[in-house]
Amino acid sequence: MTDRLSSYADLIVRVGANVQPGQQVFVTGLVEHVPLVRAVTESAYAAGARNVDVHYVDQHVRKAFIRNAPDEDLSATPAWELARTEALLDGAAVIQLAGEAEPELLADLDQDRVGRARPIDGMTIYLRAVNERVINWTIAAFPTEGQALQVFGEPDLERLWEAVAQSVRLDQPDPVAAWREHVDKLHHRCERLNALALDAVRFSGPGTDLTIGLVPGVRWVGGRIETRDGISHVPNLPTEEVFACPDWRRTEGTVRSTRPLALGGTVVRDLELRFEGGDAVEVTASSGADAVRAQMDVDDFGGRLGEVALVDGESRVGQTGITFFDTLFDENATCHIAYGAAVTFGIDGLDGLSPDELRDRGINVSSVHTDFMIGGPEVAVDGLAADGKTVPILREDAWQLT
Repeated sequence: MTDRLSSYADLIVRVGANVQPGQQVFVTGLVEHVPLVRAVTESAYAAGARNVDVHYVDQHVRKAFIRNAPDEDLSATPAWELARTEALLDGAAVIQLAGEAEPELLADLDQDRVGRARPIDGMTIYLRAVNERVINWTIAAFPTEGQALQVFGEPDLERLWEAVAQSVRLDQPDPVAAWREHVDKLHHRCERLNALALDAVRFSGPGTDLTIGLVPGVRWVGGRIETRDGISHVPNLPTEEVFACPDWRRTEGTVRSTRPLALGGTVVRDLELRFEGGDAVEVTASSGADAVRAQMDVDDFGGRLGEVALVDGESRVGQTGITFFDTLFDENATCHIAYGAAVTFGIDGLDGLSPDELRDRGINVSSVHTDFMIGGPEVAVDGLAADGKTVPILREDAWQLT
């Protein structure tokens, strides 16, 4: 385990965040993630980090807060937490660790309160740092017995570790070289999509007939991203997606989620949304619907889309055949969309624009960003050109563009 943890931590630090000599590093994880946090800290210092600041979250403490805190405090950001988040704007490296130890710990709480329990001001600053490309960041997972129990019906932690290792290419003789090859493939897909200059993307399948208009001139992005200072990093380990920014005003139709959505302690099942004029006007689910509605209601634009992403059947995550109950992995098993804040990496000329000016360009601004999965073999994906031409992109999970 020690060798595997060390190799994984090096992949997170050197490929994921790509920590630079002299850089401040912020690490966030659950208390159950201590072994990986420590390994990441060692690796970051070996990469030349000036300082590694670790912030631990205890979901039982968070549960007590959600149950007992005054209603107005659920979405507040304490001053000390706000100051830490503002420090990201100085160009830090950020590493977030995912993987719930008790995936449904918050399921017995008022789901409206669960959905609203997020530090709005802090999230706004963090999303700004991401979209303005001032930080090199990554999200990676630490497998837990609780997650293994949720996935396999038994706490087979070693089996889960093997699935994670396969998904992040840690099982390859040279994981770094494997990632370079993979990123090149994703970049090629983006180039092919960008050459089409699509106006919209349509998803069609059981319970789904959804058309998503794109921001004019947007580029598709996937794999590696560069900061303003030219530091390349891989935001998600794993990543199998190519993605673009929707026009928040131009989503129409219905969509059915094809995998459960884990919302940090509660699980949303059988999620279905109906969009009119870009807004999610109807939300249903067999569980967790109130948590989704509450997230969307955090601000006026939480129910608008900020991302559309395409993933095909060659995904290493999808090939495991596992639903991880962890969006970091599940969103990289199949196509997905996100309600809330836009991802703007593929759009130029946004520096200095106010939220209203961004929205005038079709770019959503919100303190929410939640991905959920809508793809699979039964869902066809087409690109729609401005002249009305339809271009097949995915059929039965197979990529159609050469």
